[in-house]
Amino acid sequence: MKILFHLGHPAHFHLFKNSISDLKKLDHEILIIIKKKDVLEDLLKNSNLEYLNILPEGKKNGKLDLILTQYKQIKAIYKIAKKQKVDLLCGTSASIGIVGKLLKIPNFNFNEDDAEAVPLYAKMAYPFATKIFAPDCCSVGKWSKKKVSYNSYHELAYLHPNNFIPNKEIASKYIDHSKPYFLIRFAQLTAHHDKGVNGISENFALEIINILKPFGNIYITSEKKITPQFEEFRLNIKPIDIHHVMVFSSIFIGDSQTMAAESGVLGIPFFRFNDFVGRISYLRELEEKYHLGFGFKTNQKDELLHKLQELLQNNNLKADFQILREKMLQDKIDLSTFITKSILIS
Repeated sequence: MKILFHLGHPAHFHLFKNSISDLKKLDHEILIIIKKKDVLEDLLKNSNLEYLNILPEGKKNGKLDLILTQYKQIKAIYKIAKKQKVDLLCGTSASIGIVGKLLKIPNFNFNEDDAEAVPLYAKMAYPFATKIFAPDCCSVGKWSKKKVSYNSYHELAYLHPNNFIPNKEIASKYIDHSKPYFLIRFAQLTAHHDKGVNGISENFALEIINILKPFGNIYITSEKKITPQFEEFRLNIKPIDIHHVMVFSSIFIGDSQTMAAESGVLGIPFFRFNDFVGRISYLRELEEKYHLGFGFKTNQKDELLHKLQELLQNNNLKADFQILREKMLQDKIDLSTFITKSILIS
């Protein structure tokens, strides 16, 4: 079988990388198509995977730019899928659905954001999808008949114990292990569904840093350009190694959805600070059912700081959160295995 994967975000590389490897071992032919997004291309290069970047300039902001970049991607994927006689399209984009419909090729859409939180994406992608793969707790709106439901999270396709073994030697290349350390993440928040969504401001980041300083070292990763006052905290790291650093950290704080969830499934307490809080079911489940993290909207600064100070006083923090993680893992499946099996029986 010839399978085309369209990746539009670094998280999508991680979501599919193990399934791609398994499918290749079974002699299926894999085509990987990407667009420029943050460290996505670096991840592929570091993994020695062949790929084609069909949007090297990346996606710009604005409705007209969104339409133009969608058209470019649809046109490029259409040409490749037709020429290569692709049997199945997989990814998280609207483009593969439209191409699949035009060429009458089955296409599998994978998403874990509720349709109500990303309405434009849902309207563009779901009508054309053959199947929509999403967590049990995730709403796909009026397209529920297409939903293939599973009891897991995207992050458990690559951070489930079956697929990820923490390596302290890798982390040691970047981190001083003589002290506890904390990770802070600044997201870009410029996608079309991020309109009106705010995250961590520079002033608030400084408040957080001042609270954390007495308890250990602080490392910052950022999608956006950071100002000189944060340079001393910058974590210069190969993107492929970030989870080995994350797993040995004490607390994660950020306005990134994905890295908050990654921390949660690793048993690292996370603080998620943005205006998506309360709107995305899988993150709400991690926070409210499994108590692996805490979500705060941008008008809840004092609440976040109070909770952070409370956790910093807990001398058994790591052990307590590993117990919570084990409870979550008992409920959830290895998503990578599920994806591979679903593709094989398609």
